[in-house]
Amino acid sequence: MPAPRLLRVLLLLVALAFACAASGVGCSDPRFPHLDRVRELHRGEGRPAAEQEAAARGLLARLLPSHSGSFDFRVISADQCGGKACFIVDNHPLFDGEGTPQVLLLGTSGVEISAGLHWYLKHYCVAHVSWDKTGGAQLSSVPRPGSLPRVPSGGILIQRPVSWSYYQNAVTSSYSFAWWDWERWEKEIDWMALQGINLPLAFTGQEAIWQKVFQRYNISKSDLDDFFGGSAFLAWSRMANMHGWGGPLPQSWLDDQLALQKKILSRMYAFGMFPVLPAFSGNIPDALRSKFPSAKVTHLGNWFTVDSNPRWCCTYLLDASDPLFVEIGKLFIEEQIREYGGTSHVYNCDTFDENTPPLSDPNYISSLGAATFRGMQSGDDDAIWLMQGWLFSYDPFWEPPQMKALLHSVPVGRMIVLDLYAEVKPIWINSDQCMLHNFAADFEMYGVLDMVSSGPIDARLSANSTMVGVGMSMEGIEQNPIVYDLMSEMAFHHRQVDLQVWVETYPTRRYGKSIVGLQDAWKILYQTLYNCTDGKNDKNRDVIVAFPDVEPFVIQTPGLYTSTSKMYSTKLSKNYIALDASNDEYEHPHLWYDTNAVIHALELFLRFGDEVSDSNTFRYDLVDLTRQTLAKYANQVFVKIIESYKSNNVNQVSNLCQHFIDLVNDLDTLLASHEGFLLGPWLESAKGLARDKEQEIQYEWNARTQITMWFDNTKTKASLLRDYANKYWSGLLRDYYGPRAAIYFKYLILSMEKKEPFALEEWRREWISLTNNWQSDRKVFPTTATGDALNISRTLYKKYLHDADLIQPEDPVSESLQTYNA
Repeated sequence: MPAPRLLRVLLLLVALAFACAASGVGCSDPRFPHLDRVRELHRGEGRPAAEQEAAARGLLARLLPSHSGSFDFRVISADQCGGKACFIVDNHPLFDGEGTPQVLLLGTSGVEISAGLHWYLKHYCVAHVSWDKTGGAQLSSVPRPGSLPRVPSGGILIQRPVSWSYYQNAVTSSYSFAWWDWERWEKEIDWMALQGINLPLAFTGQEAIWQKVFQRYNISKSDLDDFFGGSAFLAWSRMANMHGWGGPLPQSWLDDQLALQKKILSRMYAFGMFPVLPAFSGNIPDALRSKFPSAKVTHLGNWFTVDSNPRWCCTYLLDASDPLFVEIGKLFIEEQIREYGGTSHVYNCDTFDENTPPLSDPNYISSLGAATFRGMQSGDDDAIWLMQGWLFSYDPFWEPPQMKALLHSVPVGRMIVLDLYAEVKPIWINSDQCMLHNFAADFEMYGVLDMVSSGPIDARLSANSTMVGVGMSMEGIEQNPIVYDLMSEMAFHHRQVDLQVWVETYPTRRYGKSIVGLQDAWKILYQTLYNCTDGKNDKNRDVIVAFPDVEPFVIQTPGLYTSTSKMYSTKLSKNYIALDASNDEYEHPHLWYDTNAVIHALELFLRFGDEVSDSNTFRYDLVDLTRQTLAKYANQVFVKIIESYKSNNVNQVSNLCQHFIDLVNDLDTLLASHEGFLLGPWLESAKGLARDKEQEIQYEWNARTQITMWFDNTKTKASLLRDYANKYWSGLLRDYYGPRAAIYFKYLILSMEKKEPFALEEWRREWISLTNNWQSDRKVFPTTATGDALNISRTLYKKYLHDADLIQPEDPVSESLQTYNA
């Protein structure tokens, strides 16, 4: 799959501490003095206290301008917090009525006092903060200035149990941030500060830095056109998965993104964050190989292209043993420091993320790791290497000898490993739990809240624990706000959260009112949608958004042809034999909960919704929950279609296919009622970064391609990554997913009418043509919501879910179904 996976609510581990724990050697503090040195350097090189306080005040003015004078922010030394990072919330000693500060927020950095503000609003004012697309902030419950709640006498002190709070994934920059301008980035950095994030990735604009570095080797802009990916695919060209796809990048893109990165870094530093910059992994343009013909270069293998197309695949990796490796690594670090005016000394490098090393010899692996780190250290003597641990989870290449070789190649305490997938495949046995949460910014109400609340605590308290932080490493953001609300809070908890109480108060904070019926609904959602314990990946493969590209007899249906090894003759033709195969070719949608229980939760939302219908956060949750239930219902309808096909019931198939298409269109209408589920903003923000019409067309093609075909295709071979970044967005369902399903259904019915095998190649040809045309289309989609979410949800519930168990496939499609989308 394309990418280091998901929101992984993750824990940060110092590498080599892994070896320490595994060998039984004691790892007591101070275990990693260089981390302390980096923090000390940051205090000396970072922004002064006054600037960090000003950053917090600016955040407050943007979040809650009516209360700008109600809070007083002060940065204090760690000595006042027992030597740890902390914040203190206290009643202001000079409060004298409205117009004077009422709450005093103290903290060891701008991040800490911002997190203290969020803690106070959340736990004392019953407020809620989430991304705008997921409903935004609920601040109506905050009392007016002068009437804010008092905290206990003496104030409250919240110390971090571990130092770091990490954020982002190497691919979040493409799945979520690809089209952001400064206005959107400013909101995100505010959100980070409120959540207490102090170790975010900062990858924007690095292509301009690479251009400057490679210019020293006489590599031209035209040489780099085939090296950099397109604007929506930069994450994967950076990781040497592919090259050129979606490009070339205009010079204005490089310049604009570099200017944007400088604003991003300036604001992150103003809050006292430690932005993580990229480092050299060995990924080089083909042109450099020709400039240095004697250099040791490996030609990497195919990564998901159709037919190993060399136009996009098979990048070049400079061998770590070549002297040029350290030289380029040094230049890249130095160029970033020079361009940005400083560094936080933490650098990310993932040399073999979804690229297997050419040799398994531990000595080779060790030399690679050592050279990678030397490249960083030669440019910054205090460098710390931050690496995603995803490769150890998904690639069987990494056996203990290879893992040990890589981890031992760097001095103890100079590498931080992100254990991204520990809730399914834990790597660090004694230390952490992580939650694999989101792939490709897709939509699925999903979570493992029990693990989120207990994992960080268990990992930190485990024997020989090497945990130094917590974090969130999703592939895409702006979904499942409850998960992120809880995980960000875990950065400040020393004991496991009482989830029964936490979940009970969540809807009150999120909607601004205490409604027992909605509390009951969220208890159900906690026990179902947000209690996945089957250990499976949750990559959304709902039929609507990830339509099966297989012959129908490959799709297993309950009660029909349950064996996976027999041959079955169809009633369509006595000469046609089809294999009702195993699931190798068809990835069934993930279902881990009782759908009836979730429908009951939706009923509670609908019953009590009038009391909070003016709440944007409620409307988001309502649309999302209705979408979730209808999407799973659609999966059931599709199974009935296949059952009917195997039974050779043409009328039944025809009726159910129309029912499915109507459902897709109705879902589109539902999604159109909230800004968080619109296609338009994604496309318009892409076009908004263009300098001219040509760039506008290119950027829009990138945006459309990522969420549909993703990668290359032929006329009859779809991309291996098709639908990986699927989205439940209004406009996409009616304009693309529905017409695609209709093509498949057309060939399904023709197969039955002509008593011939399903025309799989013809289906593929027509579907791929539809997709490629859609990728290049210029149709404009709405950027604002339309329709009443509560009324639409009630209508669709009554239409599809109220008597869902009573639906008879052979019943003719009702008149209301036929006319609803007329």
